[in-house]
Amino acid sequence: MTTRAHTPPAAFTSTATIAGAVMMLVIGAWCRLDPTGFAAWANWPDHEHFLHDAGVFQVGIGLLMLTALVQRDALTVVLTGFVVVNTLHGVNHAVDTGGGHPSDPWILFGAAALGAVALLVRVRSTRHADEQEVQR
Repeated sequence: MTTRAHTPPAAFTSTATIAGAVMMLVIGAWCRLDPTGFAAWANWPDHEHFLHDAGVFQVGIGLLMLTALVQRDALTVVLTGFVVVNTLHGVNHAVDTGGGHPSDPWILFGAAALGAVALLVRVRSTRHADEQEVQR
């Protein structure tokens, strides 16, 4: 009897996740670094700030996907994405003209800082819980 080679579900899922993450990162970087080129390719309006923001969110999704492969705690994954996206989004609002309000970078950086503190607390608490579990 011959057996067919099967791709283990975990390997398939990881590979598909990495492929999707790379796609999101490439498209996001393209929107961020060359918004005019991306707009022409996608047949979208060439609005620099909008495309910069869209790129940041694409990058954020890609990073969330990769983070989920190495971090099993959902809240840690989400907080990581929240910090990265709000930081990059704040940079967009700090350097772009034609989008948002003067207070936007500060609000976004403040949200990122709050998220970073929450992330640090979460990582420390889960590490502490893991250490206590090992001691039992």
